[in-house]
Amino acid sequence: MFLNTLQVPSTKTVISTAASVAATAMVIRSVARDYLPHELQQYVYLKLGSLWSLFSNQLTLIIDEFEGLNHNHLFKAAQIYLRPTISPDSKTFRVTMPSKENKITVSMERNQEITDSFNGILLKWKLVSIEIPSKYISNPDSSDPYSSVPKSELCYYELSFNKKHKDMVFNSYLPYVVEKSKEVKEEMKTLKLYTLKLDRMIGGRREPWQSVNLDHPATFDTLAMDSEVKTTVMEDLQRFVSRKEYYRKVGKAWKRGYLLFGPPGTGKSSLIAAMANYLNFDIYDLELTDIRSNSQLRKLLISTANRSILVVEDIDCSIELQNRLAEARAKSPHRRHRPWTEVTLSGLLNFIDGLWSSCGDEKIIVFTTNHKDRLDPALLRPGRMDVHVHMSYCTPCGFRMLASNYLGITEHSLFGSIEQLVETMKVTPAEIGEQMLKIEEPETSLRGLIEFLERKKEESEETKATKPQEARQEMEGKESGMRKPMAEINTV
Repeated sequence: MFLNTLQVPSTKTVISTAASVAATAMVIRSVARDYLPHELQQYVYLKLGSLWSLFSNQLTLIIDEFEGLNHNHLFKAAQIYLRPTISPDSKTFRVTMPSKENKITVSMERNQEITDSFNGILLKWKLVSIEIPSKYISNPDSSDPYSSVPKSELCYYELSFNKKHKDMVFNSYLPYVVEKSKEVKEEMKTLKLYTLKLDRMIGGRREPWQSVNLDHPATFDTLAMDSEVKTTVMEDLQRFVSRKEYYRKVGKAWKRGYLLFGPPGTGKSSLIAAMANYLNFDIYDLELTDIRSNSQLRKLLISTANRSILVVEDIDCSIELQNRLAEARAKSPHRRHRPWTEVTLSGLLNFIDGLWSSCGDEKIIVFTTNHKDRLDPALLRPGRMDVHVHMSYCTPCGFRMLASNYLGITEHSLFGSIEQLVETMKVTPAEIGEQMLKIEEPETSLRGLIEFLERKKEESEETKATKPQEARQEMEGKESGMRKPMAEINTV
């Protein structure tokens, strides 16, 4: 009897009821939006959201673009991490190629969702964008704290997942996102060569460094230097970048100092470029004579990015010039001198291994010089210049590498003659490379190189023969001058 009185509603009735409920909800929402204060609306939505969360097993994290006035590094990490991950169902993509970059970036569009998988759990990302009145905010891509860019929207990520995986998300997944973003950033990185701006304002509202893309083709595979030295440098670099925790354990700043010394044309600049390409590090080219004081030097050095190479070329000339200017000021205190040449050796050393050396991680400092013997011993001690690399004149091994690079050959009947000449004279890799650059045909190029080397050897022998005679004549002139009356000497 009971079963006969139970009536199941028809499909038409269910649909009609659902439509009525939906219409009523829309009317209520419209009335609330038009007549209720904004604060009350937010309160109601908050309570409804709390009520919904009681019946839902989903947990949502909000990752804002900003934390107060500062940028949220987790938002930036998520943005980079999600760039290679585009949902197959996405119909719209955001494609960019910033100025001075050579790689196209593809990212998710606003208000779209991406599903990610980690350790067997599914996580849903959504990028939400809210329009705001245009205002200026700090520029996250600039080391200048006063640099700003216009902003007309605020963004945040919603990360949704089953609440039972909360601990795994916080303890494992989010740290994984941060570390993975660093790898993605390195893969997308365009190497830069930085130099000081002529119109920079240290400590002001302008970025002191300007950059160009570093397109130098030098690699360790193409360097014309001794193979054992090359291998030693590569192993040292690899060991350095893999020992972050070890440096922290022993209480040392995570940096490495290199001194490249040798005559001009032996490949010091090419070695620096090869190091940058090998490690994927940017290069900061620092000219000490352009810096006004030790304090400005510190500001410049701490504004350099991590994972970079700081280069000071011809360090002996830079320090010697600064010392001469300082001596001139001391001898003539009332004479007006240029006020911006006050960088001292102690100021430079304080950044290399003093307290300021801990400002930044994974940095390499490279000094170059043509005359190692002219350097102050304080620069050479371990902990400042850890690795001394002698960039010698061309060797037979270096010649073979040059022949492979320029002519595309590894063996030739003329190699023996050339190697004998290279071993018995001082010729730089730059000189040999310049000769090979003239003609690409191997036979003709190598014969031209032999002629060049023989001619250079003859000139070198003639120079050596004339030097003793010139020295004797100079000595005789000095002795003759010593016998002249003093008045006659003064008039010369």
